[in-house]
Amino acid sequence: QVQFVESGGGLVQPGGSLRLSCAVSGSIFSMSSLYWFRLAPAKERELVAIITSGGRTTYVDSVKGRFTISRDNAKHTVYLQMDSLKPEDTAVYYCNVVPLHAWGQGTQVTVSS
Repeated sequence: QVQFVESGGGLVQPGGSLRLSCAVSGSIFSMSSLYWFRLAPAKERELVAIITSGGRTTYVDSVKGRFTISRDNAKHTVYLQMDSLKPEDTAVYYCNVVPLHAWGQGTQVTVSS
């Protein structure tokens, strides 16, 4: 059973930064690519960033140059550093692996002045 506990969200002004964390339980962590998704109101869940077990990263175009995904295998935690935040980044952010497991509670990010 793999479980995800996301944290670090909050309310931030445009241009601000947040660092999200996701603690992952289960033995698959070090072997798995890890994914950050987000779900905004009235939108489909969107893949934001991926980090492979070897550390290779991929980003959706809308966050390239602003977001950085990283992982700490010793802590079984994946991070998402979000800089230069925009109102359109407002969403609930989730982490997961593929094939998808049950979603965690997510962490709310609100970008507003």
